[in-house]
Formats: sequence, structure tokens, C-alpha cells
Amino acid sequence: MGRTKKKLWDLNDAVESWYKLVEEQPLLPFLIPLLLILWVVEKWFFSLSNWVLLAFAVWATIQYGSYQRRNIEEDLKKKWMQVILHNSPVTPLEHCEWLNKLLTEVWLNYINPKLSSRFASIVERRLKHRKSRLVEKIELQEFSLGSRPPIFGLHGTRWAASGDQKIMHTSFDWDSDDVNILMFAKLAMPLMGTARIIVNSIHIKGDLLLMPILDGKAVAYSFLSTPEVRLGVAFGSGGSQSLPATELPGVSSWLVKLATETMNKRMVEPRRQCLALPPEDLHKKAVGGILYVTVLSATKLSGHSFKGSVSTKQTNSSVQEEPVEGKELQTFVEIELEELTRRTDVRNGSSPNWDSTFNLILHENTGILRLHLYQRTPGSIKYDYLSSCEIKIRYVSDDSTIFWAIGPKNTVIAKRAEICGEKIEMTVPFEGANLGELTVRLVLKEWLFSDGLHSLTTFNASSRHSLSGSSIYSPRTGRKICITVVEGKDLLVKDKIGKSDPYVKLHYGKAVQRTKPAPHSPNPAWNQKFEFDEISGEYLKIKCYTEETLGDESIGSARVNLEGLAEGSVRDVFIPLEKVNSGELRLQIEAIKVDDFSRGSNASLSNGWIELVLIEARDLIAADLRGTSDPYVRIHYGNLKRSTKVMFKTLTPKWHQTLEFPDDGSPLTLHVKDHNTLLPTSSIGDCVVEYHMLPPNQMADKWIPLQGVKRGEIHIQITRKVPQLEKRSSVESPTKVRHQVLHQIKEMMIKARSEVEDEDDEGVLKSLSELECLHESQEEFIVQLEREQTLLLNKINELGQEIFNSSTSLQRTSTIP
Repeated sequence: MGRTKKKLWDLNDAVESWYKLVEEQPLLPFLIPLLLILWVVEKWFFSLSNWVLLAFAVWATIQYGSYQRRNIEEDLKKKWMQVILHNSPVTPLEHCEWLNKLLTEVWLNYINPKLSSRFASIVERRLKHRKSRLVEKIELQEFSLGSRPPIFGLHGTRWAASGDQKIMHTSFDWDSDDVNILMFAKLAMPLMGTARIIVNSIHIKGDLLLMPILDGKAVAYSFLSTPEVRLGVAFGSGGSQSLPATELPGVSSWLVKLATETMNKRMVEPRRQCLALPPEDLHKKAVGGILYVTVLSATKLSGHSFKGSVSTKQTNSSVQEEPVEGKELQTFVEIELEELTRRTDVRNGSSPNWDSTFNLILHENTGILRLHLYQRTPGSIKYDYLSSCEIKIRYVSDDSTIFWAIGPKNTVIAKRAEICGEKIEMTVPFEGANLGELTVRLVLKEWLFSDGLHSLTTFNASSRHSLSGSSIYSPRTGRKICITVVEGKDLLVKDKIGKSDPYVKLHYGKAVQRTKPAPHSPNPAWNQKFEFDEISGEYLKIKCYTEETLGDESIGSARVNLEGLAEGSVRDVFIPLEKVNSGELRLQIEAIKVDDFSRGSNASLSNGWIELVLIEARDLIAADLRGTSDPYVRIHYGNLKRSTKVMFKTLTPKWHQTLEFPDDGSPLTLHVKDHNTLLPTSSIGDCVVEYHMLPPNQMADKWIPLQGVKRGEIHIQITRKVPQLEKRSSVESPTKVRHQVLHQIKEMMIKARSEVEDEDDEGVLKSLSELECLHESQEEFIVQLEREQTLLLNKINELGQEIFNSSTSLQRTSTIP
């Protein structure tokens, strides 16, 4: 019984396993009958063993052919997708979550600082030229775009084509509530007083177009239409007090209008911006350039008599037009670059040839060249505005220059000059339908850089790096700017009866110089030389007048960027006059280094000296009620004390001052203070500079956090100078240094007295600060002389003691028998 139960249990288990196997492999029941059939055929009819290998080979061949066919299909599919990507005018919508995620990761510490710095300069320029009626003066103090980046392609991104031009369409949505744009405004009548304007949120929404140009070496971008702009604005009168926006009505709408107009003028179709993608970066900052523009010819011009004033420059299609029939078309072109304008001669016909060359000046690394077409009515002195076109210029960090403009059917015309002096010819259509084309030749003669280099002589050469991308020279380096007004060319000296003699006024900072009147001539010669104290970041303003019997008349003005002047070389340039149609002034500009009386006098006779460069500070605390500070640095080195210049109304001061101390191991402490005229100065942080472990003659660049305050850092460079085998080049006599100090104090007293008479409070404060520095330098020089005197007396005593000891030993030797 036991054995029978065990067998039955085993049989049931086997049956259950069979059912599970059949369930997993449905074809298994058909395999057993197939095997039986094959056995019957093999047993009774013919042998199948010879066909097994043949069947396997056929099966393997079929499987391999299927595999190859799948690979070919996949390759063809990939190639077809590439053909569609390159040739299809439209691609399907694609989402950009990966791009927005990447942008979020790199926005805060990389993109935000760069864009904030670039946009801050644009906003600052726009604020100066477009002020609200309620604001008398406005100053941009802080600019940060916050931690939230814009979102691209929220509803997808696609590529399209317009002729040979590929265009990427994507949406742009930026909604951030942690923006920090701080402006300090002086209010006009009837409000008066001061106020802080804070933009704390921003919303921009629109459709963005991206167009690769120059074979992928640059990307042009613009909004398809005017984007939607909203700004969140708060107001305050000082400290942390916050006032509702209704306290300054109209300011919020003014800021929104300013932002919208700026975008419309810079990057709303058909106007586009350009992002260069250079293969290499020479790390040079262009601060100006010389551009030669030759207006060659125009074709397919159609004359229209636009009803309205010429100054309006109307291009709206709704303006009534009357074709000029039976009359010969007379046209000329006006060239405009910022405030500089020039004009060609009048030419006849629908395809006029001018071939007129003009010398223009760029004051930055970019510029917009506007070319306006005018029509003059035959037999009349009146002229009418027809149309215009624009050519934009940008310096690229690989020492090339990009020119781009709007082409036919809103395409992009772009050219690239590899080196300065290369001729670029462009044919640009006028704005409007069927108004013709203009051909111009552009030559960027030279770029001027902030470190004093010129692109004509430094192509493919490494540039000297400057601090923070600005001039390598400090705001007050003791340099003199020598300017020689040589001559004028094609000045607008009108033919008048009586006195009409041209002269030139030079304005640099507070200093004003003028030439003598030259005899009545459109090409006068002056050859007069003037000297100015160098001021970092200050433009030289030039005004040209004619001295007449009934009063002087202006015949043009100009401004020259003196940043980056190199010592030992003379810039001989022709400066075109602005706000007039002709006229140039030839100037020779040279920077001369005046020996600093304090340098070289602080070096220790035995242990070398410490060279300390105070560059800048950032993120300082606001010590004044207006939300800024007037910071300067007080340096304590042993018993020596020195101070920097006072930088007014800033939380990010830049001093760029070099100081030297004898290397005697004394502790070096920096005290950052806020300058006050009447009240005691207040501390905004201090720090200790460790220099004892520095290797000799090796500079250490440091950002040191300030102690005793919540935030703030100071940027210094410190070097332990050790005398080499050769001696220092020159040592000034104490008498000469004393005369230099007294002479500078005398000049500063005269300057302060004139500023008091002019009621220039800020200038008086600066003069007093410089007087204090001179007085401290004089005290330090006296202390150093006393120290050197003590060292010299000790050396004399040591020599006398050695002589005395040697003479005593000789006497003892002579007395020995």
C-alpha cells in the first residue's frame, strides 16, 4: 500500500509538471508527433541524417540575410533623417527640457555674472539719454539678473529655412522675482530730494529667432515681434524703508517703456544682435577704433516725394507717396555713426555713383552705421527722406571684425575681416519694398585696446592682461597726457565779412584748455601743446569754435577715448567733428610717466621691500543712508601709515594704487573706512595681510575677506622684493623729493581754492583727500630719512669700532720683544 501511494503521488507530480511546461511552451505537444513522423520516415522510407546539415545551412543563411537587411534599413533611415535635417525647410517641434536643465545648472555662477556686467553698461547708457521728467539725475548702483534663468522652447523648438538661411524658432519665457537692479535717483521739481528705485522682478515673453551665419562662426538672434515686458518696481528713500510704487507715479511705466524701446531698437525683427563664436580668445578689450567708409554706388533707386518733414524719417507704408515722373532723380546719402554724421554729394539718376570716403571713429567695440538716403527736388534746396539701411560692426576676441546687415527678404548679410585693414564690400538693400540697394566698402583701419596695444601691430600676438578688463593703469598714476592740436581740415568756416577765426577748446575732467585763434581758413594750423593729469575712464571732449565779432559760433565737437595709451609712443590721429557735415582735427596724443617721489624711497637698505597693490573691493556694506559708501583704505605697517584715494558713492571701489614699505617683518593691516566730511569716519571692515612666507620676487594675488562685518572682500597683489645683483636704476636726492612734495601740495592748494570758488563740493572733498595723502607721504618720507640716518650712523660706528680694534691690535704687536 505504501509503495502504491508513493507511485501515485509521483505520477500526479509528473502530470502537474507537464501541464506547467505545456503552458509555458505551447508548441511542445506538437514536437512529439513530429518526432514520431520523422522516425517512421527514417525507418521505413529513406534516411534523413544527410539532410540535417543542409537544412541548418539554409536556416542560417536566411537568418543572416534578415540581419543584414535590418542593418541596411537602419542606415538608410539615419541618412534620410540627416537629409531631412539639412534640406527640409521645416522640422517637427522638439522639446528643450535638457537645455533648460543645463542652463539652470550653469546660470548662477557663470552666465549670470557675464550677462549682468554686459547689460549693466547698456542700461547705464540708456538711463543717461532717456531720463524721466520726474528724475533730474539717475545712477545705476547694482545690477544682478537673479538666480532664475529664462526658459527656452516651452512649447517646442523647430528649424525652418528662408532661402539658404536656416532659422531656429523657439519661445523665450523669463519670469524671475529675485532680480536686483538698484538705481539712485535725484528727483526733479516738484518732488525734490532723492530716492532709490529697485527693480525686483522681471517678466519677458516672446518668440526668439536664431540664425547661424559665417559658416557657424557667429549666431544672429532677434525677437520675431516686440516681446511682452513687465517689471516689478519698488521705491525707497533710504535705509531699508520701502515705499509703495504710487509714491513716484509714471516711473514704472517709464522703465517698462525704456526696456521695450531698447529691445525694439536692438533685437526685434528685422534688427538683430550677433554672438561671435571665435576659435580662439586673445583676451583683449577693444575700447575704440578707426573706420573708413566708402559709399560706392546705388542701384534700382525709385524716387518718391514723401509728404512730411525731413527730420521725421518716415518709413511707414501708410505715408502717401507720389512718384517723380518726368523729373531727373537727384539723391545723396547721409552716414551716421552715433553723433557723427557725414554726407555725400548729390548725384543724378536711379543708379548713382558717389565713391566718397569718410573717416569715422568708434568709441566702443561695437557700432551701428546708419546710411540714410535722401532725394533732392530739382530746382529747390529742399530734400526728402526716402529710406535707410544699417550695418553693424563688432570686434571679435580673435582679433577679427564682423559686419552684418539685413538682407533681402529679412535674411542676414554677414562678412568677416580677418585682420585690420582688410577691405569688406557689402551690398545692402534699403528698408522698404523695391527701394533699391546700396554698395559700400568698409575698412576697419585699427582697433585700440585698453592695455595700450594697437591691432595693426599686434595681430596674432599675445596681449597683456588688464585688471578686470579695464586699463592696466590706476586712476591716478602720476602720468601726464600731452595733447598737441596740430591742424584742422575742411572746417565749416563761413565766408563772413569781419572776424571769423577758428579755435579749439579741450575739456578733460575739470581742466579746460584752448588754442589761439587761427587766421580765417578752413584748414587752420595751431601746433599748440597742452598737458593734463591722467584720469582713468575720462573722455577728452573737443569743441571747435569760430571767434567772431558778435559772438563765438560752434562748428563741431568730438570726444576721444584716452584709455589704454601706451608710454613712449605718439598717437597721430584725425578726429572727425560731430554734429556737422565736414571737418576734422589732427591731434598728437602721448602719455608721459612722471617719476613718483614715493617709489624707491621706501626700500630697505638690507632686507628689500614690500610692494602692495590695492586693486579693488567688492560687496562692501553700505555705511551711508543713501545705500552706498565712500570707501578708502588705511594701511598700517609697523609705525608707517598710508591711505588710498576716496572712491565716492560706490560699494565696489577700484583704487589700483601701488605702495611700498621696507621689509622689516612688521605686521601689515588694512582698514577699510567710510569717508565723512563732518562726522568721524566709520569702519566697514579690516583684515591682516600675511606676507612673511611668500617666496622672494613672486607676486601673490589674493581676495581677502574683511573681518568685523557681515560681508566684503578686498583684492590685493603683494610681492616681497629682494634686491638683485644690480642696483636700482635711480635714487632721487632728498632735496629733489622735498621740492616735488612741496610743489604738488602747492598745486593741490590752488586747485582746492578754485573748486571752493566754483562751489564744487565733491571736487573739494577729492582735493582734501589728495592733500591728506601728500601730507602722509611727506611724514613717511621724513620717518624713512630718520631711519636711514640711524642706519648710517650705526654703520659709521661699526666701521669706527673696527678701525679702533685693528689699531689696538697693531700697537700690541709692535710692543712684543
